[in-house]
Amino acid sequence: MVQKYQSPVRVYKYPFELIMAAYERRFPNCPLIPMFVNSVIISECHSEDGATQVIERRCTVDVEAPRLLKRIAGVEYMYFIQKNSLNRRERTLHIDAYNESFSSRVNVYEHCCYTVHPENEDWTCFEQSASMDIKSFFGFESTAEKIAMKQYATSIKKGKEIIECHLKQLEEENITHVPRWAPPPAPTMSHALPVSSARAIPACSSRAHPGSTDVLPGSPDDKLDTDYISRYLGKLTPFQESCLIRLRLWLQETHKGKIPKDQHVLRFLRSRDFNLEKAKEALCQTLTWRKQHQIDFLLDTWQCPQLLQDYYTGGWHHHDKDGRPLYILRLGQMDTKGLVRVLGEETLLRHVLSIKEEGLRHCEENTKIFGKPISCWTCLVDLEGLNMRHLWRPGIKALLRTIELVGANYPETLGRLLILRAPRVFPVLWTLVSPFIDENTRKKFLIYAGNDYQGPGGLVDYINRDFIPDFLGGDALCDVPEGGLVPKPLYRTAEELENEEIKLWNEAIYKSASVLKGAPHEVLIEVTEASSVITWDFDVWKGDVIFSIYHSRRAPQPVKRDGLSSHNLACPAGNNVQLIDRSWMLGQDYSMVETALTCREGESVQGSHVTRWPGFYILQWRLYSSPSCTSSSRPRVDDVLASLQVSSHKCRVMYFTEVLRSTDFRGSMSSLESSHSAFSLLSAATSSSNQSQTESSISR
Repeated sequence: MVQKYQSPVRVYKYPFELIMAAYERRFPNCPLIPMFVNSVIISECHSEDGATQVIERRCTVDVEAPRLLKRIAGVEYMYFIQKNSLNRRERTLHIDAYNESFSSRVNVYEHCCYTVHPENEDWTCFEQSASMDIKSFFGFESTAEKIAMKQYATSIKKGKEIIECHLKQLEEENITHVPRWAPPPAPTMSHALPVSSARAIPACSSRAHPGSTDVLPGSPDDKLDTDYISRYLGKLTPFQESCLIRLRLWLQETHKGKIPKDQHVLRFLRSRDFNLEKAKEALCQTLTWRKQHQIDFLLDTWQCPQLLQDYYTGGWHHHDKDGRPLYILRLGQMDTKGLVRVLGEETLLRHVLSIKEEGLRHCEENTKIFGKPISCWTCLVDLEGLNMRHLWRPGIKALLRTIELVGANYPETLGRLLILRAPRVFPVLWTLVSPFIDENTRKKFLIYAGNDYQGPGGLVDYINRDFIPDFLGGDALCDVPEGGLVPKPLYRTAEELENEEIKLWNEAIYKSASVLKGAPHEVLIEVTEASSVITWDFDVWKGDVIFSIYHSRRAPQPVKRDGLSSHNLACPAGNNVQLIDRSWMLGQDYSMVETALTCREGESVQGSHVTRWPGFYILQWRLYSSPSCTSSSRPRVDDVLASLQVSSHKCRVMYFTEVLRSTDFRGSMSSLESSHSAFSLLSAATSSSNQSQTESSISR
């Protein structure tokens, strides 16, 4: 397995030339890095005007490895080739290094670059990336990988210290300024001479490890720097930083304009022990869930029913000693059965989700107030009054569903859970719900029976006395409702509650559909005015699809599914709709108005089309891998049966479309405008078009 590392941007508040003077002092050896034994220049060349310089060194490294492993390998030191390409005109230094020892068994490549800060020319940026692939190492591949990762992490931590140490040495020698390179007054005829007996390398040489790629400097707007990470995200190890950077880059490529904030990306990484693939999968599922249920708009659209305001015994209350927002829930005083019978499970779930969204905002606010990263909250649950009534089966079902949704979509948001005044019935409740709570979260639970919370190790260890609620013996007034029994005349029938839940679910503006081999999914849009704007936003959940737009002057009819029903099979694509009849001819009955667009799995696509004519427009998603699905020859439902046996011949998309008048089109979709989301960084402006062409915003 290839191990990769990508650093955040490290900013030195010193000019590039001074940093270069400090960097040169690392050679030929550096006492601050004991493993860096020595280095020898094997070739060096300069341009005639002195603007560029290329130096190649052979570096000797003493890896801290077990003596037995060194004896088996038959070496005492490892040798690396390092090439430094300095451009004084552009004020850049690119460093490429790769291993010379055991190159047939192990491939190590590193690229570093020093560049001028794009917003301040007197500052210098540093970035670093590396990869390691241990193919074979005398049967000790796992051990060698662990040793290498540990050594590399140590050297990364030392990197900044070394530069700062040499900067201090320069200052002690009264060297606080190094002039910038300037072209010589007159051209010279001298030629660059090799310093060593080895052959010279031209300044434009691209000699590097095979398969290496350059890492070019980017703007801090789309990259993270170390100061930002420590200030807003917390202390991370080098490889935790690398996982964050790599996952963030992947999101920028596949979900441009709609990525989560850095705090949430880090939460998903922590919840998966920084396993990049697992975090990526969980985060993608959450983004899809949030989009489908419009969670980014929840705080702006949710209107809490008066009944919840009166009987839901929970609310935010100051903060704990660590600065975390504090949420108080008087569960023992809450009539969960009454709330479910009156409002239904979906309404209660939306209220809980709105509380979670509020918690994300409070964390951001407290990060600014306390000047340190705060990414989770503390929850205090008072169980006084808990009895068998709370173990009502539908209520437990709603609680378990809430736990499941919160665990999947709000990981690492609970910092501590204080359970107070747990009664005798609590072990029964705990037995029911604990299997649905992951182990890391259970470790954050502190349970107190009776009045134990008032003694040593109780509330005063976690909450300031001034903030302890009055009903727990403190002095702080608490606005959390006292609850009570919900009046039974307000109870609604099961049918009424079901209709209410259906209404809530139908409010979702995003729809999902299956795309099968030989059975594309098509959406019909009727346009009555020319120059109207069709906008769309869709995500490809699974598989690769081709997106096309067609126009017809007559209304197409959905294709019947008799071929499936005649075989007594339930239609596997109940959300798959086909409109273009197989007898229609492209160019006669309908026409393509946009160039087909290939969209890969995981991509998020937004775009618009300005219509030329009124009539019927058809948005189509078809399977990319099917060579038979062309505009001129389009097999229909009859071909689906044969393809159903192959799971890879099925794609899933989630989409939203709307038609705007040209005067109302502002270059962005209303479904994408959310400046108040505590989770997502939604783009305020997507693509726009004033011609009859698609301008989709896609990042691969």
